[in-house]
Amino acid sequence: MLFQAKVGLARATAALSRATGRGGGTTLPGRLLLAVQPDAIDRLATGLRRGSAVISATNGKTTTAKMAASILSPPLRLSRNGAGANLASGVASALIRDHDADLGLFEVDEAALPGVAASLSPRTLVLGNLFRDQLDRYGELELIAGRWRAMCEALPGGTALISNADDPLVASIGRERERHTWFGLDDPAVALAEMQHASDSKWCVRCGARYAYRAVYLGHLGDWACPSCGDARPSLDLAARDIRLEGLDAVSFRLCTPSGDVPVRLPLPGLYNVYNALAAAALALRAGAGIDDVVAGLERFSAAFGRFERIRLGDVDAVLLLVKNPAGANEVIRTLAGDARRKTLLVALNDRIADGRDVSWIWDVDFERLAPQVDRVVCTGTRAAEMGMRLKYADVDAGRIQVEPDVGAAVDRVASEAAGTAYLLATYTAMLQLRGLLEARGLVAPYWQEAA
Repeated sequence: MLFQAKVGLARATAALSRATGRGGGTTLPGRLLLAVQPDAIDRLATGLRRGSAVISATNGKTTTAKMAASILSPPLRLSRNGAGANLASGVASALIRDHDADLGLFEVDEAALPGVAASLSPRTLVLGNLFRDQLDRYGELELIAGRWRAMCEALPGGTALISNADDPLVASIGRERERHTWFGLDDPAVALAEMQHASDSKWCVRCGARYAYRAVYLGHLGDWACPSCGDARPSLDLAARDIRLEGLDAVSFRLCTPSGDVPVRLPLPGLYNVYNALAAAALALRAGAGIDDVVAGLERFSAAFGRFERIRLGDVDAVLLLVKNPAGANEVIRTLAGDARRKTLLVALNDRIADGRDVSWIWDVDFERLAPQVDRVVCTGTRAAEMGMRLKYADVDAGRIQVEPDVGAAVDRVASEAAGTAYLLATYTAMLQLRGLLEARGLVAPYWQEAA
């Protein structure tokens, strides 16, 4: 069968999926096409007039990709897997759908990245961070880092790398490449007092000595150096300085680039979103955007689905936040704890394959920081009881903890009992489950429509 005929059938599958309400056609068309045409991504990507840009990281790749899209489109027509379908099937599905795009802008799962990058030969590759996540699926961090190193060695010489200099493990990858842009934070005023106990990459990749930090910003990210071999954070090409955290509403900073320094007010909270904004800015500048385009795109940005997404639940304002590993969850908690008001929480913990079967990571999350602010917390999901136990050990008053495994019933409790704003913290499949429930009630759009 001719290649175009196979693509046409895959495209029809996507249309059928949407028409029957079975999904957004974000993965199935690509999965079917790759089954009969394994080099489909390679062939479809040749139609992208400006090639492709790929973003990978443990945390933040969906938000970074959406920020970059906010800057670049328009004027560029993009092919995106914005609904979070970040395996090869999702990239193929986006290419099937967006056959007239100028630029492919794809977020890619960290384990799937080497294979997808080999197929796409991207013009720009963004490496955001590596944190401990789903160890039963990914293995230890060094395993992923080793695969990324081998991938970078095999990339065409023309591929430009954009890397987080604050992550020593990421900074050890592709460092010898000439077309390399480094980004990071440069504001000790927002640094942590000490490294978090759950931080991951503490030991020098070159010599094994413990890193020393002039500033720790998030997990093991910061201004690091090895006192033994002298390895140190690369010089920053893009930096965020004069950072001001504005509670749960925004974060302001001075974006420092080779094109000049500009103020940015990002309508999202948290230092982790400053990292996402730097990565998106670097990508967009590499793709030809001007500095004014970068500022405008970041300042009009709205959160990706499930990532600080605001939802109205009857009389209650709710904020939905994805938490899936210790580093990301600790940053969410750090951001919430920065607002001293009393809080109603819903914590949804699932242990499905996409979450990781092993949920022991919740014991590395600093729920203790939130305990003094908790008025009520409803624990739900497949591991609701274990979540309730974790919060009890975090010194949340047992009388304030409710365990309700049924997600719908848990949402109803929060909607009827919360005062003010409720915060819905959910692992990946629990987040999709929550959104599906809210979509059925007409409170949110399907995530693939919202992401389009």
